This record gives sequence, structure tokens and C-alpha cells, in this order.
Amino acid sequence: MKAKTWIFAHHFDGFPKDSDFELKEEELPALKDGEILCEAVVLSVDPYMRPYSRRMETGTVMVGTQVARIIESKNDKFPVDQHVVGWFGWRTHTISNGDQVQIMPHTGTLPLSLGLGILGGTGATAYFGFLEICKPKEGETVVVNAAAGAVGSLVGQIAKIKGCRVIGYAGTDEKCKWLKELGFDYAFNYKTTDLKKTLKDAAPNGVDCYFDNVGGAFSITVLDHMNEFGRMSICGAISGYNDKTPATGPYPFETILFKQLKVEGFLVTRWLEQFPKAFKEHMEWMKQDKLKYREHITKGFENMPAAFVGLLKGENVGKAVVKL
Repeated sequence: MKAKTWIFAHHFDGFPKDSDFELKEEELPALKDGEILCEAVVLSVDPYMRPYSRRMETGTVMVGTQVARIIESKNDKFPVDQHVVGWFGWRTHTISNGDQVQIMPHTGTLPLSLGLGILGGTGATAYFGFLEICKPKEGETVVVNAAAGAVGSLVGQIAKIKGCRVIGYAGTDEKCKWLKELGFDYAFNYKTTDLKKTLKDAAPNGVDCYFDNVGGAFSITVLDHMNEFGRMSICGAISGYNDKTPATGPYPFETILFKQLKVEGFLVTRWLEQFPKAFKEHMEWMKQDKLKYREHITKGFENMPAAFVGLLKGENVGKAVVKL
């Protein structure tokens, strides 16, 4: 059995380039007792891959999760034809002993790709990152940036389910239109509007919860509009992921101090054992038509780098996946 893999060939300098990746083939050995052979069905591309790559060694397989089908098994816990979610990286076929492999949640007639989105790490990120850190209360005002992305779009909808007023920011008018369809109270194109003015108009009484996917100058501005004892959940900082030199100042520590803000970053694996709780609630909300999703689908394993770069440039609406 031959596996195709995308190798991380060079550390990124600014936006990733085609030459930073190398497509290779490798011959897989026969299975040993306790092992399974998995064939990728759909792979995830996510913003975290960009900063994570800084700690990777060149010559290794690019990181990432995928939904895969077991095509051969010598492990009784993982029968043939079972679908799993695995931390296998950018590869078409993988031999695993079952570590870092989760049985795919039952999705019924819904697409398997939801195991990477609303019923996967993305969904858990929105659920726990917002509810556990921001602890929203009914009637509070919530701001979400990158709001038309996989995580942000879910956070805004969960905030509405919890009775909050939600202000979302995205990069195109089309994305903002979708956010309004999802029930966001306000949706602004940050590229064509004045952030300070929109915050003043949409949140005249200040902001209580801020779910941040962007960082940088955007977040400094939102901090100035936060209410005392506001809560800020740091999920990402995509505005600076491709910077060639680190950004400097302004520094928000005095604002955080005197407004007595809670500012907390997180990695969703903190709640790994509780993921089923989030997926169960998401399924219920979907059945009630309270939680909706979109997928940005790229076809073909050969297009993994293009899908990744497109994500970093904001081309996606909802969860970005690559289907084989």
C-alpha cells in the first residue's frame, strides 16, 4: 500500500508558498497486531497550523486532523469500515495503533466532515472556549471577530442561544449577510467600516464578552470598549500569523488592570474528556434549527496547500475541509 503525504519542506516566510511543501509517496509496511490501516476521507485545514508550524521540523508530515475509514484492522477495538477522527497529518493512508484516534460520532444523514467541524475540534473550540471562559449571561453583549469562520460562526450562534446580543465582524459583505441569516444582531465588514464607530453604535453600553480569533490592533480597539469585569477568550491571533516581524505595541495591560478584565487564552484539548458533552448539545441545537453550519470544500489531496493558503487569506465561509 502506498501513501501520499505532504511534507513540510521549508519554514514559512510570510504567507506559505507552494515551494514550502513537497508531495511524496511512501510504501507502508504490513500491519502488526494491534494496528489499523486508515484511508483518509476528508482532511481539515485550520488557522492554528500556521503558528504551530514554527515548532515543527522540516522534512516531517504537515500536521492536521482527518476523518478516515478503517480499511484493514488487527485491533478488535477498531473494526473495518469504522470511521475515525485521527491526528494523522496531511496523508492519504496511515497505520496507527489506536493512539490519538477517536471513533467518529454518529452523524446519521449528516456529512462525515462534521467530525472535523461542528462535531469535532472546531465545535468543541467554540463551545468550551466561549462558555467556559466567557461564561455569558442573558442580556450581555458579545463581540466575535472572524465571525464567518468555522469557530466564530458557531460562537455567535451559541451566544444567541444563551440570550446575548451578538456583534460579528467579517471580511466581506457576503459573509456579513450570512451572519445576519444566522441571527447575529449586528454584522460589520471590518474592511469597509470604522471599528470604533461600529462598536459605539452597536454596543453603546459596552462589551461584556469578547471572543477573539484575530488579535492585533483589532483587539486593542475592542478592549477600550469592554465593560468592567468583562471576559475575553483568546482563541487565535490570525492577524499576525504571517507577519515577517513581530508587531509592537500598544500594550493593553493598564486597560486590563483598571477595567478588571479576565483575559484567558486556551487550547481546546484542555476539555478533551468533555468533548462528547459539546457534541451532544450541538446535535440537539441542530435538530432544533438553532445551530447551523457551512463548509468550504476543496476537492483533491493535491490541493491541500492551496486550501490552507486560501484559509489564511480569508477565502472560506464556515469550516474549510479537503475531500478526497
